[in-house]
Parts: sequence; C-alpha cells; structure tokens
Amino acid sequence: MKITYPYLGNSPLVFKDFLETFGHTVVPPYRPSKRTLDLGVKYAPEFACLPLKIVLGTFIEGLERGADTLVTTGGVGPCRAGQYASIQEKILRDLGYEFEMIVFEPPRRDLSGVIRNFKRLTNSQPLPRVLGAGRLLWQKLKLFDALEQLSHRIRPRETVRGKTSLAYQVALDIVTAAKTVAEIREAGEEAFSVLQSVPQDKQRRVLRIGMVGEIYVLLEPASNLEMEEMLGEMGVWVNRSMFLSGWTGSNVILDLLRITGEKDVKRAAARYLPEMIGGHGQDSVGHTIIYANEGLDGVIQIAPFTCIPEIVAKSILTKISHERQIPVLTVFMDEQTGKAGLQTRLEAFVDLLRRRKEKKEELAG
Repeated sequence: MKITYPYLGNSPLVFKDFLETFGHTVVPPYRPSKRTLDLGVKYAPEFACLPLKIVLGTFIEGLERGADTLVTTGGVGPCRAGQYASIQEKILRDLGYEFEMIVFEPPRRDLSGVIRNFKRLTNSQPLPRVLGAGRLLWQKLKLFDALEQLSHRIRPRETVRGKTSLAYQVALDIVTAAKTVAEIREAGEEAFSVLQSVPQDKQRRVLRIGMVGEIYVLLEPASNLEMEEMLGEMGVWVNRSMFLSGWTGSNVILDLLRITGEKDVKRAAARYLPEMIGGHGQDSVGHTIIYANEGLDGVIQIAPFTCIPEIVAKSILTKISHERQIPVLTVFMDEQTGKAGLQTRLEAFVDLLRRRKEKKEELAG
C-alpha cells in the first residue's frame, strides 16, 4: 500500500516510521499550505468546517503524489466529524480518484473494525513486533509533546526573538532520527538540552493564558496561523488543554478499556455542561474552569467556524468568564481568517490582560 493520512501537529513524523516498519510505502502529507486549503474549499460543502476542508485538501495532494490508501479516523456523537470520512470519500470518488479508505472508529463503538484495520496496517505481523513498533511510536509521540510544552514555556522568556522556534525544530529533528528505545532516550536528553540552551531572561514576568477548543485547530499550527508562536513572542506562556499523546491516552486507550478519561475536566464542567455534546465542547468548559482555579490570566478558545459544540461552549464560557473573573477570547477560524487581523486581536487581548494584572497587583500591594 502507498499510504497517506491527515497532517496533525508532529504526528506525521511518528506515523511514517511506524507504517514503514511493516513494509508500506508512505506518502507523507505536506504541512497544510494555502494550496491545501484552496483545494479543500473548492470541493467541500461551503459550510463544512475548516478541518474537513484542510484534510480533504491534504488527501487530494497525497493522491496526486501516488497514494492509493487513505488512513483516517471516525467519531461518534453530535459532532459532524464522525461523518467526515464518508463525505471526503464520496467527494474524492466523484473527482475520479481510485483509492482505499481505512477509517478507525472509536474502539468502544467498533472494536472488531479497529482490530481488523490494525492487522491490515501491520500486515498481520507477530504481536511482539507490533508491540515493539507501537512502543517506539508512543515514546516518540510523548517526547514530541513534552518538547512542545517546554517550547511554550521558554518562548516568552527568550532574549533573541525566534531562537526558541529554531531550537525546537532542531530538537524535533534529533528525536525523529532515533530508531530504537535507547536512541530515543538519548535523543530526548539531547533535544531537551538544545531547547534549554536558548538564552532566556528567567526573571521576566510573563502572562499565562490557557488555550482550549476543537482538537484539529488546537493541535495543528497551520490551521490556527501559528497562534501559540505569536502569543509566545508577545510574552505569553501558553498552557494548551490538549496534546495528542494525552488525548490518545484518554480517548483511545482508556476508551478501549471502557474507562472514562479526563474525569477532573468533566467534573469541573458538570455544573455548567453535564452532558457530552460532541467534539470538545465539554472539555473547553471544564478546562476553562480549571484554568480559572489555577489563577491563569486568561483563556483563548479557538474553533472552526460553524463548529456546533464550540458554539455551545462559547455561550457557557461567557457566564464562566463573569462568574470566575477570567477574561475569555473566542476565535473562530475559517478560510477567510488572516494572520495580520488575528495578530491584532491577540495583541489587544494580551494588552488588556497585562493592564488588568498590573492593576490587581497595585491594589494588592
């Protein structure tokens, strides 16, 4: 099989190694570009959300480069994301592409399908070999997420603008090159050292902002116009509510064991939103309350335009913002969103938070 899949954060780096272990040819997805989005916008329904359009464009680019198999995920609940694979498959076939689509549904919904798809991707290799490759994938994924979290902490304190982003890319390359458990361990130490060597003003006072929202625009910088990097360079330590390894652990592994994940988040949201409304709406509410309790300076909710779960969450976050005294900015992303306009909005919000924090400290002091 010549396989391609959606581009999401750092995950393409680890999925490529995993699939090649079992003899597949991988057509690595390009980082989403203007062309990627333009393709998705051209062929997707007008009011489909941004992730559907970007992933559709990614699949078209992969098929153009010779892929014959698309691997993606499904979903359950009121969120329309569960139907994306079917919609994308129909659009692509109407465009004349010939391919096979492998869709991983949530384990609790379709465990036999998950096992069947997994066997196909691993060519029914012996279990020890599959577990060994899975262990490498998981260790790299967790390491990538840990490095990203560290970059968020360092960037607002860097003394030379852009140094953190450069060091972060070097760190990713170091980990990507590792092929064994021992090499990953050594690469992790070297990668952390590279990031920590970025010159910092550790006495600099920074703002802490929590970031919540829908998983794709939250995790993929190309879809949110590098919002975290922009905020970091404005002196903001971003505390993102979701990373891929954590989400996978809570929503795939625990789901497979029929255990409810992120109970603290759901507990926090219960007073305002006790039901799962699809997508990550309940998570956005719960994490915002947790961030308020932890004393963060503000929260940014990012979501695709027309995302119903996040629209519901937004209406609740207005009340939470008032009751918990934590400013909340909601940003809906679509193909019309421009980076300059987004930066202006973020600068205004950061300036508001900074003046608010100074005023609180004056009153307390």
